[in-house]
Amino acid sequence: MMLPSAELSASNGGGANGLPTLPDFMGRKSRYMRMDDVLPPEQEGEEDGGVRVRERQSSRRYVFACSVFASLNSVLLGYDVGVMSGCILFIQRDLHINEVQQEVLVGCLSFISLLGSLAGGRTSDATGRKWTIGLAAVVFQAGAAVMMFAPSFRVLMIGRLLAGIGIGFGIMIAPVYIAEISPAASRGSLTSFPEIFINLGILLGYISNYAFSGLSDHINWRVMLAVGILPSVSIAFALLVIPESPRWLVMQNRADEARAVLLKVTDSEDEAKERLAEIEAATAVTSAGKYGDKTVWQELSRPSPVIARMLVTGLGIQCFQQITGIDALVYYSPTIFRDAGITTESQLLAATVAVGFFKTAFIALAIVLIDRVGRKPLLYVNTIGMTVCLAVLSAALFLLAHGWVSRGAGIAVAVLTVCGDVAFFSVGIGPICWVVSSEIFPLRLRAQAAALGAVSNRVTSGAVAMSFLSICRAISVAGAFSAFAIISALSVVFVHKFVPETSGKTLEQIELLFGGGDGEERGDLELDDVEQLAQKGCRALTDSYTRRMERSSHRSAQHYNCSLFPSRV
Repeated sequence: MMLPSAELSASNGGGANGLPTLPDFMGRKSRYMRMDDVLPPEQEGEEDGGVRVRERQSSRRYVFACSVFASLNSVLLGYDVGVMSGCILFIQRDLHINEVQQEVLVGCLSFISLLGSLAGGRTSDATGRKWTIGLAAVVFQAGAAVMMFAPSFRVLMIGRLLAGIGIGFGIMIAPVYIAEISPAASRGSLTSFPEIFINLGILLGYISNYAFSGLSDHINWRVMLAVGILPSVSIAFALLVIPESPRWLVMQNRADEARAVLLKVTDSEDEAKERLAEIEAATAVTSAGKYGDKTVWQELSRPSPVIARMLVTGLGIQCFQQITGIDALVYYSPTIFRDAGITTESQLLAATVAVGFFKTAFIALAIVLIDRVGRKPLLYVNTIGMTVCLAVLSAALFLLAHGWVSRGAGIAVAVLTVCGDVAFFSVGIGPICWVVSSEIFPLRLRAQAAALGAVSNRVTSGAVAMSFLSICRAISVAGAFSAFAIISALSVVFVHKFVPETSGKTLEQIELLFGGGDGEERGDLELDDVEQLAQKGCRALTDSYTRRMERSSHRSAQHYNCSLFPSRV
């Protein structure tokens, strides 16, 4: 059900020419529409209507800019993943490393980054979300510089250690920060930004491989790694622009600063006051003894039933993101394409650029759909699509190995299925796993629970990356992707049973989804939330109309009677 005025607003578009502006386009058809966005056209044209529209657009642009700046560290992870797939070919020849050392060099980043993710939760609670973003960039720069000048495998691993810790900080803190400053209607789109920048980094890494592959083996991989320092330099400028998280400020009893930030990221002073009240109420509940004398880690290690359900969802979706083999496809795509029949290095690297392009292009589609369609429908499409692509890729490689299909057909199927797999990944679980794991936990636990989710993600990523070549040698490349296809099929079941729809809800309201069990009880909670939002919106519209009636008595307030949304008995 939609308010008549909401239908008008949706049909008219957001721009002067009828087209939606970017901030309006993202999340405009959210399941729970913002009630201050549905004023009729005749009201918006009166007196302060133009000012309100300008304030709304200004606040959304500011949140958009903050989300972009906070996501810049994610380029580092993506670039490292993409560039290492080509670097390893040249490092092997320059430093004369064996296959086991290749697996350790490629896969260790994931295990090392979990140290940064674990430390990032505590650091962000102590020093703030904003400065943790800056710390991530500094640590990564140090690691990249060491790798660039590494004369041996041992020194290269030291640089890899530092870079991994910096990446761990970055991938953990960005989704948490964005979720805490974003409005509910566009939180899914904005919290997907880190995944966009990871994909952009992967594409840039592939392009760097192709661009510098013509240099000598002693120089080319060093230049490729050095280019990765550039995105982290821009973080220094970002720290001058982005504010601290208002939720963290409230936790530190700095309500006045939190109010100042909320005035920048909300559409009106009334909305800022309302959001501040919600945050203070959530913080007061935890401070009043909801968790007793437990520390955060005690609560996470011995969770209540509600927190346990959140952990199953948050950690599970992080594991399934990686255990379906996405990093194996990205890190070892040249190996996969070589097994399919592509022989020259230039052709291998060009094919990986195509993979990076598909991965980056389809993440843009996810940004458009994640708040309009919802998290769960996209996850269904993604997990089913990945399962099909992995099964077809496995079958194609098996038939090629036995000579039952032509080399040209095998190469075409391999390239299409790999591109299809990364495309489905980017539309669904790629960005959504970070969105869900950053929004389902209560404020007191959010940073460190999100860090725990990032650790799960990195552990499974590292396990896949460090074992892929050995598994392929044991059961063949086709066998490895058969296993990934089976795991991907299990992820469909996991999404159905354990992942709720969180689109359109505030972070405080999402706790209700885990507080009332399953089935009908959970459905009742969702319906109660809808009614509460609707009634609150009607009251806001009535108040707004009443104020206008005082200035122009010829209008009637009967159109905004809240009887349309009667309270349920």
